[in-house]
Amino acid sequence: MTAPTSCVFCGILAGRLPARLVYDDEDHIAFLPLEHINPGHVVLIPRRHTDYLFDLDASAYQRLWAVVAKLAPPLREAFAAKRVGVAVEGFTVPHVHVHLVPLHAADELTPARARAVDDAEANRLCQRIRQAFLTVRK
Repeated sequence: MTAPTSCVFCGILAGRLPARLVYDDEDHIAFLPLEHINPGHVVLIPRRHTDYLFDLDASAYQRLWAVVAKLAPPLREAFAAKRVGVAVEGFTVPHVHVHLVPLHAADELTPARARAVDDAEANRLCQRIRQAFLTVRK
């Protein structure tokens, strides 16, 4: 599948658009979103453009969720969260992506709570998450 030039996430992957990367491996990258539901919110995407989660082949689907499972524990610990919530919808950017959000209460996983953070805070969060993910094997 050829990636459309208008895909924001493909632009990040190609280096045409900036992103605060916190994790990468052969098949995926994770970065801070422009708006955060809670501190520690990250977005994980596959490097190969696929519009819809259920269009991934079985192997890519399993690898994506294996990375989610690897990233959630250090994210939970770094932000002293009760849970790490995941959300997948794909309407905003038509490229498979999983939101991982540290949660402290049941009503927090809603896009309506997302807010932009200033550059200094985003840089601080990025460093904190990268440090937490150092223990994650690629």
